[in-house]
Amino acid sequence: MERFDVLILMGSPSDESTMAEAAGTLEKFGVPFKMAVASAHRSPDRVRTLVEEAEGKGCSVFIAGAGWAAHLAGVVASLTTKPVIGVPIPSSPLSGLDSLLSTVQMPGGIPVATVAIGSGGARNAALLAVSILALGDDNLKAKLDEYRKEMAKAFD
Repeated sequence: MERFDVLILMGSPSDESTMAEAAGTLEKFGVPFKMAVASAHRSPDRVRTLVEEAEGKGCSVFIAGAGWAAHLAGVVASLTTKPVIGVPIPSSPLSGLDSLLSTVQMPGGIPVATVAIGSGGARNAALLAVSILALGDDNLKAKLDEYRKEMAKAFD
């Protein structure tokens, strides 16, 4: 059985260029992940199946990126009690503002952590996932601490 810690979902194949930033960041930290396309509106059964399968394979954090006013992160959050991080994708005429609002405005009781619109948000989603995983992994915490120190050196 293929085990992974993070499932990255995106609502459309066109979201891959943005979500690749999350994948690259997780790779940098050596975090096992899986990436898949599933639409909350066009393929809800696939979303459910992917979430259920991911939980069976040890997944601890979900990252969901979607554009327009998609509710992929919210649907994922309705299917799991594990942390869900939403990444608004700037694919609509509103440049991602609709995605941001639909992701951040979750009803009380079904939380979704929401990051910035676009590739910077995707990178931060991965870093947030690493931070969550590092709570129980001293090796990963050390990598995250080193990453932060390296970033700080750019400002010395």
